Amino acid sequence: MPSYVPHTDAEIEAMLAFLGLSSLDELFSVVPEALRLAAPLALPDALSEADVLAEVERLAGANVPCTGRGVAPGAGLVCFAGAGAYDHEVPEAVRAMASRSEYVTAYTPYQAEVAQGVLQALFEYQTMVARLAGLEVSNASLYDGASACVEAANLASAATGRRGIRVSRGVHPHWRQALRTFAAGSGSELSEVALVDGHTSWDDDGGPAPAALVVQYPNFLGCLEDLSAARRAADAAGALLVVAFDPVAAGLLVPPGARGADVVVGEGQPFGTALSFGGPYLGLFACRLEHVRRLPGRLVGETVDVEGRTAYVSTLRTREQDIRRERASSNVCTNQTLIAVACAVQLAWLGTSGLRELALRCARATRYTRESLLALEGVEPLVGAPTLREFAVRLPADPTVVVDRMADEGFLAGVALGGDGAGAGAEYGEGLLVAATERRTRAEIDAYVAAMDKVLR
Repeated sequence: MPSYVPHTDAEIEAMLAFLGLSSLDELFSVVPEALRLAAPLALPDALSEADVLAEVERLAGANVPCTGRGVAPGAGLVCFAGAGAYDHEVPEAVRAMASRSEYVTAYTPYQAEVAQGVLQALFEYQTMVARLAGLEVSNASLYDGASACVEAANLASAATGRRGIRVSRGVHPHWRQALRTFAAGSGSELSEVALVDGHTSWDDDGGPAPAALVVQYPNFLGCLEDLSAARRAADAAGALLVVAFDPVAAGLLVPPGARGADVVVGEGQPFGTALSFGGPYLGLFACRLEHVRRLPGRLVGETVDVEGRTAYVSTLRTREQDIRRERASSNVCTNQTLIAVACAVQLAWLGTSGLRELALRCARATRYTRESLLALEGVEPLVGAPTLREFAVRLPADPTVVVDRMADEGFLAGVALGGDGAGAGAEYGEGLLVAATERRTRAEIDAYVAAMDKVLR
């Protein structure tokens, strides 16, 4: 049988004869009739390479990027949206270091003797993520925050032998959808815990005995959760506590590990990665040392060579779980090396004091934006709980319409809540989720509030 797809009638007949079939209809009889095409696809004629590139450029021109400082008016939108993806500064030093040829490779560093630079960079990344999380060990990264959250649930199920996952509705809706997708395939039972005025109500103990309690800190609405309450609920249930944290807010907050988290996950996009229309991004993952054998993905370790010099090696990786098969807790066997290196470069560039200053600037910009918006007629807080670097407001108009009209004014106004189009669902009530990072100047915030006032009138 040929190893390529047959095209000519003779090739098709030869293939059918080899399979012992009489017709293509018989070949595709296993496909439900409702899924079969009744007629050929109505595709246009093939184009030349130049014509294809021109069409792709035309389509790409419909995208409107977020602007940075110094960008000409009208060239893009000034970003006040957050919800897990933030418009942070990526310093030129970070871009220059992360784009060095030593790092721009997809090759897996199996041969440590020729990959010391990449392995050392990943080791430093792991060290900084572990310190941010307040836990003993971090892996070399995962695909994004949502997949890291799923892997945390995997780890918890393997550690406890349970299938129940209790997740706060303060966790990002997209992350919860990823958990539901995982649960559908693994047989896990997912139960959601309600929010009361912006905080998770752990008194709601419905569902099976959980392997993990999952909470976001700060949560999707920007509110500061009580991790002590979450820890008590996890202890009462005999479950692991999984905390999805904001690594920028970690510059001001006590690390989740110091507040009782067993596993800490997060989205590393704020460090070294531009918004990029949705990705690729970076999954942060850290856990207690007792769970290191269940750690998903790769773990880079420090050792010495035969001459006693410091060296770095791939110590553990999930690929070894191929041997365990039914005992494996993860099938992830790679990581986001280049993006993790960029994250490590920016964290090193910031240092402890720089990270704190970054978090403070974000918090101050957010507070000024919130106070200015709440001064507008008809704008009210969606919840009363304290917030840190983003917040939700209730508007006297449809938030989806407001977002569209604000785009005409030159602003990405935020993330509309309560509508299917935003992907946030109706569980939070109708409102607008707003974030202000260190990139937003007072002049930009004042212009944003003035435009909002104009749109709401």
